[in-house]
Amino acid sequence: MVGRSHECDFPHNILALPHLTAAKFHGAKTSLAIDKAVKALVENGLAVYEVDADQLEALKPDVIVTQDQCEVCAVSLADVEAAVCQWTGRAAKVLSLRPHTLADVLADIDRVGAAIGRASEAAALVSHMQTRLDGIAQAVANRPRPRVAFIEWIEPLMSCGHWVPELTEIAGGISCFGKPGETSPWISHAELTAADPDIIVIAPCGYDIAASVAEYGTLSKRPDWQALRAVREARVFIADGNAFFNRPGPRIVETAEILASILHSVPAYAAHAGTNYISAGALA
Repeated sequence: MVGRSHECDFPHNILALPHLTAAKFHGAKTSLAIDKAVKALVENGLAVYEVDADQLEALKPDVIVTQDQCEVCAVSLADVEAAVCQWTGRAAKVLSLRPHTLADVLADIDRVGAAIGRASEAAALVSHMQTRLDGIAQAVANRPRPRVAFIEWIEPLMSCGHWVPELTEIAGGISCFGKPGETSPWISHAELTAADPDIIVIAPCGYDIAASVAEYGTLSKRPDWQALRAVREARVFIADGNAFFNRPGPRIVETAEILASILHSVPAYAAHAGTNYISAGALA
């Protein structure tokens, strides 16, 4: 690897690499402010992120991995292609990923492996991931399946989509709102009240635990939030969305482990997952 996006931070040794992208919504800190800033850019036909084309060219990459699933989450395929078009006399393979389902995520690992000449290593990784996911499903197969409301954005409220409902099912739960393979749906507080889920998991896109805790007051101050059964019973959990829930890569196995621990206190996963979420009861 010779470069990364500004969002790429794992494994930690890649932080020493130059970052080639930047967000245009400077200064927006809260979920509501970020939402307004991003919508303003999109409504005006502007890109949400920018690419440092000069530095990208200077690094002379053979393969560029990007995504064209969501223009709000990361630099778009069009932005990368525009940067590459500025080059002269050098070809680079642009591999754009667009996963929506768990199967897509696993297939993309194979695609990246093939693109960088590591097809056998990718196949081995996918096989190992599938074995671990199957083990999680077997561990919770005979347990009651709680109804889970997943909060992917705090203000305005958004639930989960894409691969997260599938991971919820593997972990022994039922997603109240999101559907496998579909985009994450906006939801209202009235819809959340009507669903009255057994468990609520808060893991906003791009937020770590500290950022989510800082915004938890936006929810906890609402009377309708306090009336939810999951809140009354301290079955609300804040998880690291940035590290585990929002990124379609190898760590989705850990995501399923975290969910299995939250939903069923599965001992095999509790020790690992306990470092990645906290209960809302500790926030009161």
